Amino acid sequence: MAGNTFGKVFRITTWGESHGRGVGVIVDGCPPRIPLDEKIIQQDLDRRRPGVGPTSTARKERDRIKILSGTLNGLTTGAPIAMMVENRDVKSSAYNEIKDLYRPGHADFTYQKKYGIRDWRGGGRASARETVGRVAAGAVARKVLSMKSISVIAYTLELGGVRVSSIDLAEVDKNPFRAPDRSAAKEMGKQVSKIKKAGDSIGGIVEVIALGVPPGLGEPVFDKLDAELAKALMSIGAVKGVEIGAGFEAARSLGSQNNDPISTDGFLSNNAGGILGGISNGEPIMARAAVKPIPSIEIEQLTITTDNKPAQISVKGRHDVSAIPRINAVCEAMVCLALADFHLRQKAIKDF
Repeated sequence: MAGNTFGKVFRITTWGESHGRGVGVIVDGCPPRIPLDEKIIQQDLDRRRPGVGPTSTARKERDRIKILSGTLNGLTTGAPIAMMVENRDVKSSAYNEIKDLYRPGHADFTYQKKYGIRDWRGGGRASARETVGRVAAGAVARKVLSMKSISVIAYTLELGGVRVSSIDLAEVDKNPFRAPDRSAAKEMGKQVSKIKKAGDSIGGIVEVIALGVPPGLGEPVFDKLDAELAKALMSIGAVKGVEIGAGFEAARSLGSQNNDPISTDGFLSNNAGGILGGISNGEPIMARAAVKPIPSIEIEQLTITTDNKPAQISVKGRHDVSAIPRINAVCEAMVCLALADFHLRQKAIKDF
């Protein structure tokens, strides 16, 4: 199956299925002598782990990472880094009754049309379980970036129509929705409870900020930094839209409003989201990802069977109410991966 690899210099390939023996990733191109052990990777995986938080599935996975290669005595060696997480709380039998039905909003129909076969056990390769490998690889990329004092954080900007009214990054780790606004987090909790009781699901918006990114990262024309960031975020299954900086608001602005004036002290605003001409300008990089509602819901929906007969489907079992906030860690990881790749590509022409 093609399309499993991301990056050009710092490259990752994820593998595994939702109900297979495990999921994992191979990271190639990581520089040697970077401090790395399983505890560093586990910190990020714990924020993506299922069974934690009010929006999460009841599936309980410890998601304990195993580094199989590429490190020695807590340092990377320059060799490929292989990492794996075993699937333990697997209940494939829960899908027996609907294995011949295409679930609305899922990739069942398209995978069948593309390959002539699909893994109906939880979605197989199309499952969000695949993102375990992304987060593990993203933790490696984060460590590479930290050597250059670059940091990345994602937070919930909006959930189920409840939008934050202030941004306080100190609040992100203090509530289960990873929202930078304590009051908004409380309202999100009420909305999630309401939707959960109705057997439905909700979407939202995740904002990602990268701080300390030096000017000069990104390539002209087709490999623009914002183009790669958009690809990185759009490659996440639940993401249906990406904005950089002012995003769609730029289309509603005048040039005099949208341009970022430059002074001797730097840029006076950041509507560009830290990127001009596809290259970082030294300002914080800001991206937003629109996350669709989880498609597995108990409410009956119209569908067809695999032999094209009309049917009704109600998806019961262990499913998230929203991909947020578990997806926040995935968004962080993908931004880290894109930035680490561009950082190493830049070193080929100019050492920072």
